[in-house]
Formats: sequence, C-alpha cells, structure tokens
Amino acid sequence: MAAEVSPAEYKDVVLFLATAGVVVPLFRRWKISPILGFLVAGVALGPFGLGALARQLPWLSFVTIDNPVEVAQLAEFGVVFLMFMIGLELSWERLRLMRRFVFGLGGLQVAASFAVAAAVALTFGQPIPAAAAIAAAMALSSTAVVMPILAEQKRAHSPAGRTAFSVLLFQDLAVAPMLITISIIGRGETETFSPRLLLAFAPAALGLLVLIVLGRLLLRPIMKSVARAKSEELFMAASLLIVIGAGLLSAMAGLSMALGAFIAGVLLAETEYRHELEVTLEPFKGLLLGLFFVSVGIGLNLGLVARHPQVVIGIAAAGIAANSLIVLLLSRAFRLSWRNAAETALLLAGGGEFAFVLINTAIGAKVVSPTVGQTILVASTLSMFTIPFLAMLGARIGRRAAPETAAPVVDAETPKVLVVGYGRVGKLIGGMLTRHDIQWLAAERDPRLTDEGRRDGREIVYGDASRTEFLLRCGLMTAKGLVVTMDSPEGAEAVVAAARQLRPDLTIVVRARDARHARRLYELGATDAVPETIEASLQLSEALLVDLGVPMGLVIASIHERRDEFRAFLNRPDALGGRTRRARDRLG
Repeated sequence: MAAEVSPAEYKDVVLFLATAGVVVPLFRRWKISPILGFLVAGVALGPFGLGALARQLPWLSFVTIDNPVEVAQLAEFGVVFLMFMIGLELSWERLRLMRRFVFGLGGLQVAASFAVAAAVALTFGQPIPAAAAIAAAMALSSTAVVMPILAEQKRAHSPAGRTAFSVLLFQDLAVAPMLITISIIGRGETETFSPRLLLAFAPAALGLLVLIVLGRLLLRPIMKSVARAKSEELFMAASLLIVIGAGLLSAMAGLSMALGAFIAGVLLAETEYRHELEVTLEPFKGLLLGLFFVSVGIGLNLGLVARHPQVVIGIAAAGIAANSLIVLLLSRAFRLSWRNAAETALLLAGGGEFAFVLINTAIGAKVVSPTVGQTILVASTLSMFTIPFLAMLGARIGRRAAPETAAPVVDAETPKVLVVGYGRVGKLIGGMLTRHDIQWLAAERDPRLTDEGRRDGREIVYGDASRTEFLLRCGLMTAKGLVVTMDSPEGAEAVVAAARQLRPDLTIVVRARDARHARRLYELGATDAVPETIEASLQLSEALLVDLGVPMGLVIASIHERRDEFRAFLNRPDALGGRTRRARDRLG
C-alpha cells in the first residue's frame, strides 16, 4: 500500500521551481541578471518577507518557505557544483600560469582586507579573537555570484574576469585555514606557533594530498568504465557521485566541500570526458545555484535592517568601499590598466557566501557574539545584493579598456576544425589536417577509440555531438569547419541539424552512406555530403583509366567534373524524388 503523501512536505520545492519558472524568463526578457531575481524572490518568500505577514494573513503561508535551514543545506551544493565546473575549465598547467595572480594578488588582497577589517573591528571595541573572525568573513568575495555573472556577460575570459577568478580561487583556498583557526581560538588554544596549532592543520593538508592522489588514480578509470556501458543515466549518476563524493571527502578532511569539488574538476579537466561532464552537470549547477541565491535572499533579516539601518548599511557600504579600493590599488600594482583594475575591484567589492560559514562557526565557538555575528551576516548579504549592479557598471568600464596582456591566459582551446567520429575515416582526416598544420579537435562516443586516440597524442573528447550544448563546449562557434564521419546515418543527420542551427555560416562536410542519404544531409544544411558508393566508384574509375593509359591530367579533370555533376544533381529539388529508376540507379 502506498504511503500517504502530504502536499505540505513538497511546498518549498514547488515554490522554488515555480519561482525559477517565472524569474528566469522574466528577468532575461528585461535583460537583468536572473541572479538578482532569485535574491529578491528569496527575500519575498522567506520568514522576513511574506512570512512576517503570514501571522496577520494566514493564506500567505502557502507562498512562504517554511524550512529555510533545510533549503540552505541543499543550496550549498550549488556552490559545490559551480566550483567543479570551474575546475573543469582549468588544468594544472593553467593553474601554474595563474600562480602569480592567485597567490600574489589573491594573497595580498586577503591579507590587506583582513588587516583593514580587523583594525576597524578593534576600534569599535571587539576583542582580538572576534575581530579576527569578523575580518576573515569581510575579506572574502562571492564566487557563486561573480562567476555566473561573468559567464552571462561573456567576460569570464576578459583580463578583469581572469584576475577576479584568480583572487576568488585564493579566497576559496584560504577558507579552510580560517575555519581551523577559528575553531582553535574557540577552544582557547591561542599559543602562537604551538605544536598543537600546527597539528591542527595536518588533517586538512593530508586530506588535500589524499584527494589529489586518489583523484589522479581513480577518476579517469571510473569515467572510462562508465562510458563503456553507453548509458546516459549511468554517466549522469557517476558524474553526480564524483562531485558530491569529492565534496564530502574534502569536508571530512576539514576542508570546504567546494574546494574538494574544484580539485576533482581540475583533475578531470585534461581528460576526454571534460565536455560531456560539463553538459551533463550544467542543469544541476544552474538549478542548485538558483536555490543558493534564494537561500541568500531568505537570510536577509529585514527586521534587523529596519531596526539598525545606519549600522547594517554602514558596515555593508564600508566593506564594499574598502574591498574595492584595496583590489583597485593591488590590481594596478600588478600592471592592470585602470579600467580593468576598476572592473576587477567592482566585481570583488561585495561580500561572499563563505562569510556565512565563518561567522556561524565563530558564533558556535563563542568567538563572536550572536548579535554582532547576525549584524555582520545581514551586512554581507546586503552587499551581495549589490554585486549584479556593480558588475554591470564594471562591464561598461572594462569594455572600453585597451587589450591587456598582463593577466594570465586561461582561454579554452579554439580548434579550427571539429571532427565528429574518430574511426578509420576520422583518423585519416585528422592526419591530413595535422599535415597541413590545421588545429583540430575530434569528438567520439566510443570510449575505446577515444582512449586510443589520446594515447597517440591526439585531441579527442568523449561525448554526444548531436547535443548543441556539447558542440558549444567543443568550440563550434569559433571553428571554421565541421567534418562528420559517423557510421550511423541518423547520428550524422542529428549532428548536421544541430550544427547548422547554431552556425548558419559554418562549412559542414559529411560522410554519407549513399546518394539518398546525401540528399537528406543537403536538406539539413550540409555544405558537402560525400556518398561512399559514389566516391568508391569514382576512385575505381580513376584507377582504371590511368591503368588503361589515359593521361593523368585528363583523368583527374573528368573525375572532378563527374563529382560536380553528382553534387549538382543531389542539390536539385527533384533529385531522387520523382526520378526514374534509371536515374536513381545511375547514382548508386
């Protein structure tokens, strides 16, 4: 007998999905970041919005989120998935190239912001431990808000976008030592450089090492085994397991879940499964990030803002001003132009999601009083609301900047030709492209062929090229040509249709089974379709005529002429439609 279902248990989920269905299309139509819509929706649906009015108007309880704590716990996975996706776009080599900005600019920003915030907190009478915890929270910016905004603005690979990400990455790395330090202070172990203090960091360092070693040894074989099963459901399940599992292992070692997911993403960035993982996890990332923004809005205590507006708004404004000024000056010291430095400063001016983790940990450890902690959290939340507006202002400034070369280059590969199918035909085409020094990338659904190609040093990725998202990840929008060599006629047709929809101007050359299949490919938008039966007959004719003594030049000219005739015939509206049997037989 089925268990009784209580609709009230699903009310929060239904409210969020309804919000997503309304907010995203509406704000995109208004050309406003949906992130701002989710934040506002969180305020409205939370206990400090409509929930505060539900006591006088009980019917409002139907449109109020009842369990903000449970929503916040689930919403944390939004940041975890975001960091995994960011890791997939990087690699160890790119991280090495970014080290100057990550550890140099990022380290100096955290240190300078920490020092300024700690000095202000001490000035207002906070004890040293509380001032340190507050300063740590105020020194961090929001990866979860900044990176999606940069992606929407298509400025993630701009000088300011790359610099902002470098700083955010160092901030994420700094969270674990900050949390450990706050916990130690809460236990009263404050001796400087004591052996116990050093031992407290050992589990985190060991956990980080274990995560990297296990990831290098296990992640690629796991994905290879899953890919061989040729099951989309199993691939999705394995992808989710890797993200959540890496996050949980990191949390067990005392690190943040987001950092563990980021490391797993970096380890998979140079594998052939990178693009397929991105396409598979993108919907989960988007949905969970939306839930994260809603949870941030829920946490904005409007009552506290109303009771102490000068204090809350003053802290938020001071934090934005101090962080932006520090980042601006440091960015200039690292040789960014004034405009790029200003855009970076505006992106990193607001508060961050890890402030909630740090302050709540400090309150639990009795390092910070609940009253002060809640005030800091509300001020941080309020500053996060300003990030979309600051980012829009920064983008206007940054677009006028001259090209920058000082920032680390981490752009994705931009192949000139995308080869779909890496069987015998695909290998020959790839070899010819290499011979002519033309950069190319191949996509293949058979993990055996993918693995074989990568062992030979070729750029092969695993994935379904009939999905538009996958083609975009492979660089179709910047490619000069697409070659489809798949054995499956239906698969080739799906790839051509998807590619032509994305790029009406793209050169698409396709392997066709026969003349009828070639005709269908032309209808779908192929530039050239090469039927195997016709091409084989032309090559046989060429060999025969040369062996019979016909001059090579005449043979080549006649073969080209005949090939053009076939192509012209197949592009005719009535080709293979109402033609006679004799005409169809002539084409194979």
